[in-house]
Amino acid sequence: MTHPPPAIATPCTKVCIVDGASNLCLGCFRTLGEIGGWSSLSDEQRAAVMAELPQRRARIDPTLLSPS
Repeated sequence: MTHPPPAIATPCTKVCIVDGASNLCLGCFRTLGEIGGWSSLSDEQRAAVMAELPQRRARIDPTLLSPS
């Protein structure tokens, strides 16, 4: 019996607004290219992007982010 491939982990929060100053999504902190190509990235590439997300948040004006 064949099992479906595992789901691709994504940081998407369904807040799809790109900040013009940083070019990052205000919800998940990925670039448009990363968002569009997420399903074609390898597990290693997705893990590398995920590891960078906390630092990317610091590049966004805090007034643009919703309170956590």
